[in-house]
Amino acid sequence: MSAARILVVDDESEIRGLLKEILADEGYDVDVAADAEQARESRAQHDPDLVLLDIWMPDTDGITLLREWAQPNGAACPVVMMSGHGTVETAVEATRLGAFDFVEKPLSLAKLLRTVERALDSGRNKKQVTRTLVPPLIAPVGRSRVMLLHGTSIRSARAPPGRSCSSSRPACPMTARLR
Repeated sequence: MSAARILVVDDESEIRGLLKEILADEGYDVDVAADAEQARESRAQHDPDLVLLDIWMPDTDGITLLREWAQPNGAACPVVMMSGHGTVETAVEATRLGAFDFVEKPLSLAKLLRTVERALDSGRNKKQVTRTLVPPLIAPVGRSRVMLLHGTSIRSARAPPGRSCSSSRPACPMTARLR
């Protein structure tokens, strides 16, 4: 298995450098970005397994970037928000938008590494659930009207590539039997 890829987005070069060094020493592949534009480019090129995202940046703040990535075609990986000036309201907003966690600066090495590992595990588990939610070769047996209707329901219940189903309820009785 290859090393997990982490994208660190922070406008402070010292923090980017320090996080890159620490995470690389732990065996991760690390990309860094100084602003939202670099983060978008890096994310598009490298498809990270985790993003560590600073909230307060000069051009586009981390909450705006998280909101952008929360769109249907947005981030497919966990995002951990970082801030030295965070408030409870900001942490709640980030979590509401889908952030995995919120860590405060100055960063505690032990807490950071624990959070990174938990976020990566969460991302792996989410990808595994998405992959096994509806096996691709399921097809109803028979050509009756009822069986054809169930086949249509099963095909429409599959998530499009790169997306996961957000509901744990089956789309039709046929998929309930498959779980």
